[in-house]
Amino acid sequence: MKRRDCLKAGLTLPLLPMLLKAGPAFAATGARVRPGSAAWPAAAEWDRLSRAVGGRLSVPQSPFLADPATRAAALEQLQNPFFLGDQPALTQTSGYFGAWRSLPSAKVVSAANSADVAAAVNFARTHRLRLVVKGGGHSYHGTSCAPDSLLVWTRAMNQVELHDAFVAHNARPGTAAQPAVSVGAGAMWIDAYDAVTTRGGRYVQGGGCTSVGVTGLVTGGGFGSFSKAHGTAAASLLEAEIVTADGQIRIVNADNDPELFWALKGGCAASFGIVTRMTLRTHALPDTFGGVSCQIQASDDASWQALAAEMLRFYRDTLCNAHWGEQITFTDTRRLSVSMVFQGLSRDAAEATWSPFLAWVRARPAYTITDPLQAMAMPARDFWDADFFRQHAPGFIAEDTRAGASPRHMLWKGDQGQVGWFLHGYASAWLPSGLLDDAQREQAAAAICAATEHMDVGLHCNKGLFGAPAAALAASRDTATHPAVLDAFALAIIGNAGGPVFPGLGLSVDEPRARRGALNVARAYQALSAVAPSAPAYVSESDYFQKDWQQAFWGPNYPRLQAAKRRYDPQGLFVIHHGVGSEDWSADGFERVRG
Repeated sequence: MKRRDCLKAGLTLPLLPMLLKAGPAFAATGARVRPGSAAWPAAAEWDRLSRAVGGRLSVPQSPFLADPATRAAALEQLQNPFFLGDQPALTQTSGYFGAWRSLPSAKVVSAANSADVAAAVNFARTHRLRLVVKGGGHSYHGTSCAPDSLLVWTRAMNQVELHDAFVAHNARPGTAAQPAVSVGAGAMWIDAYDAVTTRGGRYVQGGGCTSVGVTGLVTGGGFGSFSKAHGTAAASLLEAEIVTADGQIRIVNADNDPELFWALKGGCAASFGIVTRMTLRTHALPDTFGGVSCQIQASDDASWQALAAEMLRFYRDTLCNAHWGEQITFTDTRRLSVSMVFQGLSRDAAEATWSPFLAWVRARPAYTITDPLQAMAMPARDFWDADFFRQHAPGFIAEDTRAGASPRHMLWKGDQGQVGWFLHGYASAWLPSGLLDDAQREQAAAAICAATEHMDVGLHCNKGLFGAPAAALAASRDTATHPAVLDAFALAIIGNAGGPVFPGLGLSVDEPRARRGALNVARAYQALSAVAPSAPAYVSESDYFQKDWQQAFWGPNYPRLQAAKRRYDPQGLFVIHHGVGSEDWSADGFERVRG
């Protein structure tokens, strides 16, 4: 929807049926209404909502619980995130042990525009319904699904529009125009990358997993392969269109509702409203993108710790800069696995970068290079081009195999293993740059190796901004994301999961295995905490049971986020697990417990 259309829709909202007008605040108890209760909307009221949204109201149905033919077709797509995202009853993750399961909402509005969203918001507020928002459906905390709720599903709002010279709405005089891209709430990163990079020849800071929704990633902070060069995705946000709890369609930016705009930059939008469109800064494209991989096996514990220490030193001195991103993994078998990406380097330059480290390894008999270094570089414009990979490297990608699917929809083969998984345990911690100093590096290596006695530890180097250019740091500082990210050299991630257990698959959770997995994650995290006590965590990739989550996710920014919450959603219509203001509500979001 173009801005003028949005404004027109906003002006016509008061003319909609009475159900769409501002309704009463929650009752004193703050209790939300469940299906089957006397206060649940009558069929006639649902019919009025359906008419208001053009008939796009329905009951979400899982294809795994459908007729045999539909179920069989769905089972073939179990590892296809594009298929899962196209089902309002499904989410990319099937659940989290002891926490949540992927269960459908009672009703879904398949929104086509911001007016549909506003109608759903007003209806939910008037009838005191639990409201849930789903774009991509990629949430480890299950924030895009909730039984007995009204779901606002924005999948169809997936427009992408490039701007050569964007100026924010009602910006202060003298605001410079800049290249940008506007993205609808239902777009995935592959949609954005295809438009901006493959066809547009520029870059937008987004997520590494191409099937993730743009809006969810940006408003959660957002990291991608090249965050070390450009900062967080939230730092690129120039403007957002959002429907707030009062049903208003607002266009927010640095000059219009600036506190709400700031809150959307890392504070998780689903706590403040429903974003329908956002505009992001784009950047000049480097000549090349590429990647390297290798694996090194250590023969004993002492050599393992020495390898970890040398890896940290090499990373500090050579890789901690805008050229490099992605993962270095320390496994529970004493194997170092490198899977990193780079920008602005040739293949030869990338290989030469790693030569000193590999020479150090080869000079010591305690190590075996089990997978030699492989490097690949390509024109940056081809990095998300499915046709390029089909021709040159088909083994790197997985595709949407459904009839009629977009030929541009691809994801990295390595990300396919995450699709549908049921999390047993998960933890993240931003590691401060001081751990790379010579005085602390040995202790950091020892803690990492101690953690691997229980579980693999991945260092996501692109999810810490230490070593980034000053401009990227400054832009990221002006967001709601925990400021510890500015000094973090990496985000440590420790996770354990099993296969999908969506209802209808005939599978159940292996509880003994899940308990062991969760315990091993906890033990590994505890070992790492010896050098990073009370380390902040990344809200989008964190423990469902995170203690002191307000401080862990947002630190000194949380009071400011609370103030924005009180201003724009004083009755708490928007509640997500461990979202701003959620401490006022029961775990399922149905009962107010304080305030």
